[in-house]
Amino acid sequence: MNITILGTGFAALTAVKQTRKKAPNATITVIAPKEEFLYYPSLIWIPSGLRKGDDLRINLHNFFNRQHVKFVEASVENVTDGGRTVVTSQGEFKNDGLIIATGGRFIKKLPGIEHAITPCEGIPAAEKIKARLDSMSGGTIAIGFGGNPKEPSAMRGGPMFEFLFGIDNLLRKQGRRDQFKIVFFNPAPEPGKRLGPKVPGNLVKMMAKQGIETHLGNKMVGFEENLVKTEGGEFHADLILFMPGMTGPAWLPNSDLPKSEGGMIRANMFAQVEGYENTYVAGDAGSFPGPEWQAKQAHAADLQATKAATNLVKSLNGQTDFEEFKHELICIVDTLKHGILIKRTDKGTTLLPPCRLLHIGKRVFEWMYLRQYR
Repeated sequence: MNITILGTGFAALTAVKQTRKKAPNATITVIAPKEEFLYYPSLIWIPSGLRKGDDLRINLHNFFNRQHVKFVEASVENVTDGGRTVVTSQGEFKNDGLIIATGGRFIKKLPGIEHAITPCEGIPAAEKIKARLDSMSGGTIAIGFGGNPKEPSAMRGGPMFEFLFGIDNLLRKQGRRDQFKIVFFNPAPEPGKRLGPKVPGNLVKMMAKQGIETHLGNKMVGFEENLVKTEGGEFHADLILFMPGMTGPAWLPNSDLPKSEGGMIRANMFAQVEGYENTYVAGDAGSFPGPEWQAKQAHAADLQATKAATNLVKSLNGQTDFEEFKHELICIVDTLKHGILIKRTDKGTTLLPPCRLLHIGKRVFEWMYLRQYR
């Protein structure tokens, strides 16, 4: 049983663990550009100095050795032959089963988007935010996010709320909040609605309480060096943080894999690529059926990857009793001082008010999660 897993993110590493658990004797090959994992959720703490980049980079060599995984350092260029061949920068690799977890990419089509920092692009982006904040003596900070109109789930709203409230609290801690204006902007009139119907109202109330201005419900037009432009008007900003919507990985447009309107790999509720045998997808690369509130987040990626691994091994063993992954959204929106727990399932939304213990809990969870890969 020769299984290939593409990527080293949340979905990929969960797929490695679950595949090894379900198929102890399988040959597992992981293909990715680097043998490392980046813990994206804690990028929010780099501007305050609570975390440094090296705290969030985990070398996976020891983890792969423990899991008896062969690692190939290469970039994926295509998936062909009905999923049985992965074309890479280091040649072609055959498999009996494939799990695609290469992640997605941000849509950088808005005019002037180079003038905005996209925080979740990685450690350099978060470090740039820290450097810019440290160098500023005052001014306007604009923070917002967009989406992919053809793939409603493909957005990263949660981290932007965290950067928003985190920067507000950081400036207060430094005793210079009164020298800054902070503006939150979003094309949706009720940003954060997929987190639950009560969430947008609560978030906007929090912003008002903190003296954060809002510019909501206006379609984005673009940016200039110190300008945010929307159909509802434009406003000056000395620092712009903007998270655009997401689409599929860079290699996908050249592939014959089935694609959604939003440019992601179409899959079913078993995390199986539509029309492909023994080929699965998990995480940001996939477009999945389900409720309108489903989101791209690490927890969802883990749930999808668990079932992708389970169902792939079942398929390779000739079983057909495939298992559907669960739709569940769980996040702690961190404010640097407190945490706000939001959980959404088919049964409804749970929203807990800001709590210091939840901030501590998020830091403890980070430590526990990373420990397994060190």
